[in-house]
Amino acid sequence: QVQLVESGGGLVQAGGSLRLSCAASGGAFSTYAMGWFRQAPGKERDFVAAINWSGRSTDYANSVKGRFTIFRDNAKSTVYLQMNSLKPEDTTLYYCAADKWGGITTTRKNYDYWGQGTQVTVSS
Repeated sequence: QVQLVESGGGLVQAGGSLRLSCAASGGAFSTYAMGWFRQAPGKERDFVAAINWSGRSTDYANSVKGRFTIFRDNAKSTVYLQMNSLKPEDTTLYYCAADKWGGITTTRKNYDYWGQGTQVTVSS
């Protein structure tokens, strides 16, 4: 069974940066596409960023383009989300997810495994 564990969340001032990490175990990480999503209380879980199995292809939600960067280290079975120029509206729970197919996808239902989430809070 694949397990995903996020870390790196916390409290930061607006304009600051955070780097989220998602460590995978129990599966063939280097063959999976990986994604980051976020979900505010009472709202849908929204796509943030995705990366294909090799790391050569990425995609981003319009709201984070130019500010967030997704990248992966297959040797460490870890995917990262570098978040710069953070805004108060980025405050919420962030989840990483794995898609066994390996090709990049922005669709939540395509992902097979999910982490427990890490909280990001951006103060104004």
